[in-house]
Amino acid sequence: MASTVLKHLLFFIVAVFAISWIAQASDPDILTDFIVPENSNAINGSFFTFTGMRGVLQSSAPPNFKVTKAGMAEFPALNGQSVGFAVLQFPAGGVNPPHTHPRSAEHLFVVEGSLVVGFVDTANKLYTQTLQLGDMFVFPKGLVHFQHNADAQEPATAISAFGSANAGTVSVPLSVFTTGIDDGILAKSFKTDVATIQQIKAGLGG
Repeated sequence: MASTVLKHLLFFIVAVFAISWIAQASDPDILTDFIVPENSNAINGSFFTFTGMRGVLQSSAPPNFKVTKAGMAEFPALNGQSVGFAVLQFPAGGVNPPHTHPRSAEHLFVVEGSLVVGFVDTANKLYTQTLQLGDMFVFPKGLVHFQHNADAQEPATAISAFGSANAGTVSVPLSVFTTGIDDGILAKSFKTDVATIQQIKAGLGG
């Protein structure tokens, strides 16, 4: 009997910690049904409707990788709701360069073509997978990850869901090479010379 009680107690403690962790892993909770923007008096169904995705899935493949977001900035009704959304469009051979989302995991769903995806954990281990139409993949919160359409002939499209209305995106190439970090520091960090660093910067417009 005591053993059963102890098991239930341990389960309860673990459940409480799990619920607490999940709550902390998303956006801060709100004390109202939804957040009304300042200086906004007339709220109706239009406030909760986002039309920015109309035609996205019917459009032809873009010449370069393109992301269409529905986050808090684009869709204010998401403020406080801990959800976000994006459509990722890849031309043949297109790539979404290594990047991170500091405030959310990413749940990706392939709806056209195929994608090679991967992420690197904090032990510097690379996890990769080739996804086909209908496959899903999760990129853990804050870890560097990428997506690549390896097909040289056909485009690919994926839909991503986030557990935050403002997941944030930090591009590894842009944050490293276009933000003013000293060329000498980068050359030493990447074990190369300043000329190579400057060439990379020029290619990224830095």
